Amino acid sequence: MKTAIFDMDGTLLDTEKIYQKYWKIAADELGYNLSKEQLLLFRSAAFEYGMKLGEEMTGDPVAYDRIRKHRKKLMEPLMQKIEIPVKPYVKEAMTFLKEHGVKLAVATATKMDKTLEYLGRAGLTDFFDEIISAKDVAHGKPAPDVYLYACERVGVKPADAFAIEDAPNGVKAGHAAGCRVIMIPDLTEPDEELMQLIDYRADDLMKAAEYIVGDQ
Repeated sequence: MKTAIFDMDGTLLDTEKIYQKYWKIAADELGYNLSKEQLLLFRSAAFEYGMKLGEEMTGDPVAYDRIRKHRKKLMEPLMQKIEIPVKPYVKEAMTFLKEHGVKLAVATATKMDKTLEYLGRAGLTDFFDEIISAKDVAHGKPAPDVYLYACERVGVKPADAFAIEDAPNGVKAGHAAGCRVIMIPDLTEPDEELMQLIDYRADDLMKAAEYIVGDQ
């Protein structure tokens, strides 16, 4: 049986642009001179990876942790009062995949309580057979652990699963796990190196769903 494993932020939910806005505000308020391009590198990154990256960028070994905590503090009031934004065609695509017998799962860098809250508020929870947080595995994205665990939970070999992602760290995680990777670019397009890791670049979730169903 075909399986599609989706990243959440930036892939199912149109939340990545909100995260990036507050990453920049938080970094600026704490006095870290980081560009928007640098902050994009934190998308879907595991804490350990983010800490290393933050130190490389700033020289401060705790920069990532400080910015991340401040970003959460600034962003949380907004996230509690807004309607959770979803990506185009998300419900149509999930319905289409379910109608064609595709198993659906989520593999996200977001912790489980927030994942369930956001998916629930967006009306998406019931589409998925399994919901997995990278916080439940030893190493988060770009390591393959969360996709390997998702495949184990669903009961499918990685080679028989599609990983659907919007950002480089997620693409690298899905590819490293041995999944077939579909990228739906959100804030950045794949570069030449990343293109070597993906099976298909889709314009939106419906195009991705059609590709999965049509694949033989």
